[in-house]
Amino acid sequence: MSEEAIPANPLGGRTLVVDRLDRRCYPTPSAALKDAGESDQVYVRPGIYEDKLVITQRPVRLVGAGRDRVQIFSRRSGPLYLQEVPEGWITGITFRYVGSDQHSALNILNSTCIITQCRAMEGILSGVVLYGPECRVAFTDNEVCRNRESGIFVFAGAQPRVADNRCVENHHFGIAVRDPGSRPELVRNLCEENMLSGILLFQHAQGLIVDNVCRNNQHWGILMTPDSHPNPEPSSLPTMNRLDSNLIGAYSITDQPLADIGR
Repeated sequence: MSEEAIPANPLGGRTLVVDRLDRRCYPTPSAALKDAGESDQVYVRPGIYEDKLVITQRPVRLVGAGRDRVQIFSRRSGPLYLQEVPEGWITGITFRYVGSDQHSALNILNSTCIITQCRAMEGILSGVVLYGPECRVAFTDNEVCRNRESGIFVFAGAQPRVADNRCVENHHFGIAVRDPGSRPELVRNLCEENMLSGILLFQHAQGLIVDNVCRNNQHWGILMTPDSHPNPEPSSLPTMNRLDSNLIGAYSITDQPLADIGR
């Protein structure tokens, strides 16, 4: 890739370039992030990088050349962990967990940043976990696929915006929300071909659920427990979302939402 293709940094800081084949560049994203200042941006050129990114209590500005061209994978733990990240953006990267222990591809705790046009895949737990009462991340226009539990799991009081994502072929639910205080905005997501239902709300979870498409899932379009509080109310969910073509039906309310996986 030519130097001219390096994206501009809208903050006016440096852009640190990652290219494992170019000795003039950083060999891994984590090496570049270690040297990046608060107004600097890290750009990752096409390639497959074995790496683990841990970013805590600082801004993040990480741009990949495209999720079909840049892959960051890890064998021993999830490839991306954010804790108390106050702002910034991550875009254009596939995050892949290839180990055998219980880890997610993206682990986001109490952070406020933008994650867009990425891919999270093959987590042994859910592909993306968004949690903590200060979690306000905007998770938009991503693909979350082939994870061993759910695609996106929102819990422990998180209130993210989850919009325009494609959650497909996950072993449990496309999107799951749990716990009192958890109140995401779930808007225009596509949840299809998941092995349970498209969306699950349980254990006192809340959430705005509008304009989503839940189709071709093995159970319901949307599944809820009686103590959950969706907006709109359950009877209006089929009107405000597309919940057709699921194997069992459009939506259901049950006090045993995880009975089919022995929980």
